[in-house]
Amino acid sequence: MTEALTIAFVPGVSPAKWARVWRERFPTIELRLRPIGADEVDDALAGEADMVFAREPVPDHHNAIPLWTETAVVAMPKDSPLADATEVDLTTTDVHVVDAGPVPADVDATLDLVEANVGVAVLPQSLFRAASRKDLVARPLTGSPGTRILLAWRSEDASETTEEFIGVVRGRTANSSRGGQDQTGGTDRADESSSRSSAAGSGSGSGSGSGSRGGKATAANSRTTAKRGATKGTSGKTGGGKAGRGKVQRGMKGKPKRGSKGNR
Repeated sequence: MTEALTIAFVPGVSPAKWARVWRERFPTIELRLRPIGADEVDDALAGEADMVFAREPVPDHHNAIPLWTETAVVAMPKDSPLADATEVDLTTTDVHVVDAGPVPADVDATLDLVEANVGVAVLPQSLFRAASRKDLVARPLTGSPGTRILLAWRSEDASETTEEFIGVVRGRTANSSRGGQDQTGGTDRADESSSRSSAAGSGSGSGSGSGSRGGKATAANSRTTAKRGATKGTSGKTGGGKAGRGKVQRGMKGKPKRGSKGNR
């Protein structure tokens, strides 16, 4: 039975650089990448995906760790008077806003309206770049907190393999321990304070990458429990106590069961 890990990702997020690291470091564990729609996070995790790169918010019942924050931009035609600005404050401009964001429900339709000179729109910079509209430009939105990218998964899908993927995403080297300082990377500005808090809250443990067989699996003796908003300690039982958001319980001792969704 081939061991595999399935990672889904929403539009605007590219897992390519982490995929390269994973395939170099864990050549025997197949990494499967699945693009999904912005509203398909729940379905992906209930289906074949072990983990999902998603935008906040995600449902509270999922585990999630913050990775980075995307810059919010204002999309406009190239000949717009606002195009000469280094950043745009929509509260002081007399312009029609087609969609005030932070993420339009239909990015393509929204940008079609912007191209037709109906108005401007607010969206994450990564989505604007992915749309590749040659007749539009984007300028940072003044005072916007941006949108946060998270790595989300279900407790029942936690395994040593998912722990290893978290380490790859956070920049952990092959020779570093899980308890070491992680460096989060992203397409926009990194959310360093959240990443450091997450890394500091993680315990030490062993992890060879030989966790789940065939992708999704149930850990036999312990879980990764990074449920947001809780501060309780974890127990050694399956589905134990909750940890603060962004803190991942280490020390996965039991091997997950076989026969999971990664073999489909």
